[in-house]
Amino acid sequence: MIDIVNVSKWYGDFRVLDSCTTQAKKGDVVVVCGPSGSGKSTLIKTINGLESFQQGEIRVDGMRLHRLHTSLEKIRARIGMVFQNFELFPHLTVFENILLGQIKVLGRSVEEAGDKATTYLARVGMAAHRDKFPGQLSGGQQQRIAIARALAMDPIAMLFDEPTSALDPEMVNEVLEVMISLAQEGMTMMVVTHEMGFAKRVASRVIFMDEGAIIDDCTKDEFFGSRRSSRSQDFLAKIIH
Repeated sequence: MIDIVNVSKWYGDFRVLDSCTTQAKKGDVVVVCGPSGSGKSTLIKTINGLESFQQGEIRVDGMRLHRLHTSLEKIRARIGMVFQNFELFPHLTVFENILLGQIKVLGRSVEEAGDKATTYLARVGMAAHRDKFPGQLSGGQQQRIAIARALAMDPIAMLFDEPTSALDPEMVNEVLEVMISLAQEGMTMMVVTHEMGFAKRVASRVIFMDEGAIIDDCTKDEFFGSRRSSRSQDFLAKIIH
């Protein structure tokens, strides 16, 4: 579904991604973790072209993305993205936020887009809030709306960039439960997160990054067992503590 092959990226002389190679097969849930500044958010943003890269290649469901020739609109229409800060339009209602991309990008009719919006608002437990504005909702509720908006585009895979990091602790679980149910239904997902409980519960694989490089890329049993690097052992010990 997603192939990342020898991807490197520089900011001037600083190498933020260092020959990263990994993949996500259909139905995989890949958790990407690592210390702040390790390149994990940059890596996930290269998949749908939000970050450029200077070396390597990315393939999404057979479509190539590289530095010279790209089909960003096609790729972005097929890959859902959820950010840590929701990115909802404050002047639009919840329902209108979910309609907009479907109509503008996918060319759906208002009726068809409305049916999808209704379905996915119910899916994330937010049907009763459809006519509210984002500012009237809690952070956890806004993040669930952002997930519904991404799902309404019928993505083949979902990318999550630290989706709970901006939430108050009591709001984290309501978002994670939606993500867990998506994983259990077979949605292909790559998730940048420090929520190790989520990783233990649903991850197919765990990727650990440090200084722009992928240090570990293994099953969750290997990662939480003994077959991981000493660097990720130190990181995991601090996170769990």
